[in-house]
Amino acid sequence: MKFWETVTGSDLTREWKAFQARAEALPADHRAAWEQIVGNLMPYSDFTGRNLMRILDGALGLLEESAAEGQSVDEVLGDDVAGFCAALAGGEGARSHRDRWREQLNRNVARKLGRLGG
Repeated sequence: MKFWETVTGSDLTREWKAFQARAEALPADHRAAWEQIVGNLMPYSDFTGRNLMRILDGALGLLEESAAEGQSVDEVLGDDVAGFCAALAGGEGARSHRDRWREQLNRNVARKLGRLGG
C-alpha cells in the first residue's frame, strides 16, 4: 500500500467498490443479508473502517460460497444477524466507537472534576 493511498483512503474506496460489485452478483436474499451485515458491523469500526475490511471480505466470501452451494441465508447466518456480527467483531463485549467515545468523555469529565475538587 502506498503512502498516498493510505492518507487519502483511495485503497479503501477501491476495495469497497469491489465488495459492492461482488455483492450485486449475489441472489436477492444473500444481498439483503450482506446489507444487514454491513449495517451491524460498522459500529465496530474505527474512523476509517480499515479494521473491518478483512472481516467484511470473509463475510462476503461466506455469502458467495453459500449462494453457490444453494444454501439459504438462515442456514448460514441463523436468525440473529446482529449476534453473528457481534461474534465476528470480537464477541458480545466488543467495543464500538460509541463505547470509546463514552470512555473518553468520562475520563475528561473526571479529570476536570479532579482539578476543580483538588
